[in-house]
Amino acid sequence: MSASTVDVSSSSDGTLVIHPDGDLDAEDAIHLRRTLVQAILHTRPMCLILDLADVHELDPLNLGALAAACGVGDDRQVAVYVDNTSADLAHRLTAAGFPVQRLRHIA
Repeated sequence: MSASTVDVSSSSDGTLVIHPDGDLDAEDAIHLRRTLVQAILHTRPMCLILDLADVHELDPLNLGALAAACGVGDDRQVAVYVDNTSADLAHRLTAAGFPVQRLRHIA
């Protein structure tokens, strides 16, 4: 795994926040996917936020994992949002299939 980390926290209203720190590459995809699967399928919060404030680059595997997480979240009644992303990364996420209405706080 590269130098990035993925922190997970929950707020008082039960929202689960996943906050990757550092650029995510192919090596990080497995850890991010496991975190997303655990959150959506097992923890099942009402709302899951991926805070990408400290991420400037995502490889295609991670872009696809985030887009898939939104679809799986909808199937499991977990609203998945991406917060604090750059305009370029937001564009790449929507191109990968992530719904534009689920992107918030685009810089």
